[in-house]
Amino acid sequence: MRIMISCGEASGDLYAGALAAELRRRAPSAEIFGFGGQRLRQAGAEVVGDFEGLTVTGLTEALRVLPRSYAMLRRLVALARERRPDVFVPIDFPDFNFRLMAALRPLGIPVVYYVSPQLWAWRPTRMATMKALVDRVLVIFPFEETLYQEAGVPVQFVGHPLVDIALSEQPRSAFLRDRGLIPGAPTVALLPGSRPNELRRIAPIIVEALPLIGEKLPDVQFVVACAPSLPDALFAPFLTERRARVVLVHDRTDDALAASDAVVTASGTATVQAALHERPMVVVYRLSPLTYLIGKPFVKVDTYAMTNLVAGRRVVPELIQSDFTPERVAAETVAFLTDRERHARTREALRRVREKLGTRGASGRAAEAILEVARTRRGATSA
Repeated sequence: MRIMISCGEASGDLYAGALAAELRRRAPSAEIFGFGGQRLRQAGAEVVGDFEGLTVTGLTEALRVLPRSYAMLRRLVALARERRPDVFVPIDFPDFNFRLMAALRPLGIPVVYYVSPQLWAWRPTRMATMKALVDRVLVIFPFEETLYQEAGVPVQFVGHPLVDIALSEQPRSAFLRDRGLIPGAPTVALLPGSRPNELRRIAPIIVEALPLIGEKLPDVQFVVACAPSLPDALFAPFLTERRARVVLVHDRTDDALAASDAVVTASGTATVQAALHERPMVVVYRLSPLTYLIGKPFVKVDTYAMTNLVAGRRVVPELIQSDFTPERVAAETVAFLTDRERHARTREALRRVREKLGTRGASGRAAEAILEVARTRRGATSA
């Protein structure tokens, strides 16, 4: 059996790695190959193309990487023609994966889309493309299932894979002490993004907020969770702020979250990760002015943070574009650290969000669905 996977960013690679491990458990002899990163490779898949340097946010930013993206697309299409996978599994990353699955469709390769693109928030007309090209969609948020059912697209809610993955390995006291921090001091986890261009835009504003938080809470300390595959130089601004006690950690995001009292995080998958640890968070984001101006009319939701979308209301503050300032970040963070009632109320709301994300075993359920489609195809081919 041959299974082709395509994921184009850090969060997708995280899910792809967990999925590949479950596929291997159920079909040990399967060939798993495709486009991904370190996590997919560590799970035993053959990674023939790496997404490093191709992952950006924004419309204008995407133009700069188009030549490399199309070269990767052509390479993957040629690989599919050569190996004829029994199933193709695109994971999120729709602008690339939609083109790839359209190119693979004439080859008769079934498509199981895992981690649906956010059609309900951005460019809902893409639902017609999903209906035309996808054999099954595996969604990770409960409200997505109804949307696909209403559109007549085969869909299955498998739950969120982070429920299994987002686990801390070390108690707060030991984690902080090992990094020269004080277990009893107020601790803020900083998750400034996983793509180079978003990090360059977001990190400097967060850095400016750190001494402002310190003015109100002199013993506050900060832990920066560095996204995998990004160079340390991108996180250097955090270490140049001498008025704040800051440490960087790698591959320990869940420990950093579990050890924190509050979180400042870029909008995206990290908000779900923080919610699973029930950590009150300040969600921030900023795009280039041109990208924001072009894209805003196409956005169909009035809240951006996934945590708030799952909750169905705004349970954590969002500071987007012009609202994202050092002063606002500091004020919201200090409020979480000083207002015990608000802190407890937010944690309770996040506990309910966690319950909505499904039970453990999402990656296993996704693997079962993918293998079912692959085996059906193999049976039809052999017949």
